Amino acid sequence: MTKSALTAGIVSTGVYLPKHRHMASYISEQTGIPEEILKTKFGLTSKTVGGPEDGPVKMGIRASQNALDKTTEVKPKDIDVILWTGETFIERPMQVAGVKLAYEIGATDAWSLDISARCATLMGGIRLAKALMTAEPEIQTVLLASGYQNCDLINYKNERSRFMFSLAASGVAAIIQKDYPHNQVLETTIITDGAFADDVYCPAGGTELPVSCEAIEKGLHYLDVPDPAGMKERLDKLSMQNFIRVVKDATERSGYSINDIDYLALLHMKRSAFTYVLNKLGLTMEQTTYFEEWGHMGQNDAIVSIEEGLKAGKIKPGDLICMAAAGIGYTWSASCIKWG
Repeated sequence: MTKSALTAGIVSTGVYLPKHRHMASYISEQTGIPEEILKTKFGLTSKTVGGPEDGPVKMGIRASQNALDKTTEVKPKDIDVILWTGETFIERPMQVAGVKLAYEIGATDAWSLDISARCATLMGGIRLAKALMTAEPEIQTVLLASGYQNCDLINYKNERSRFMFSLAASGVAAIIQKDYPHNQVLETTIITDGAFADDVYCPAGGTELPVSCEAIEKGLHYLDVPDPAGMKERLDKLSMQNFIRVVKDATERSGYSINDIDYLALLHMKRSAFTYVLNKLGLTMEQTTYFEEWGHMGQNDAIVSIEEGLKAGKIKPGDLICMAAAGIGYTWSASCIKWG
């Protein structure tokens, strides 16, 4: 495949991190996992959690306002499309997040879509944004907005869901504009494997098993993994190689190779897996950011990583950034940006 002729750039990004935390000591008390193991193996000294003043859509709104405040080039009424790349688990069931967000930030001329691929949704939103700009000339500016609070769906007493104990909370946003000359959005690669579709879900709350007092008493409204050993065995054979595959393909479709990557915005995962991906790509910890104090914020990790990379001086003008993530279901994704 050849890279797209359309050029689009990131005008600005925004991040909102709630002030509330679950510390490793608290998580240890709740799970029985030694605090040192949480810190060294899970990569978790603490994690963000939403408070009474937070919520996925509210956090997405704050992040969007933050992104708008950083630029004088885009006003709310300049936004043509809003793509909600955050979670479906939001303040109110069946509410359309993007529509609510558009109204709250004053984007009265925008239309909106909510899209979902769990932790891989951001890259799906980037690819869709570029496709919309290519197909419809009148679409000039797209806002990607996300809020994530799936930490509320974690039952620390459920050993089967331990690989998700790091789930946290935050809001992020990115404004992408056609023909914007900076921070060029390059190509995106996405792989989906539906063989894992039934491995992680909330047993109760849908049409198959509606919410009931009995379901709540049994904790069936929390995320669960029916067969964690079987899932791990199947996933271990694919996951890491698919991470490398999407990164390699996205960079090559962008006209580069993995050797050209200057910064990897990789989602939070256990330390050993994170280091494995870095090593396979020939990168070091100086070329990424690890969130041991914030936890795994789902699809928001990549934007937070870029902002932190900029603050730390790890990202410089002319650098090639690759964002990479995987979402339960399972979807692996990567997007490239030429920064500056």
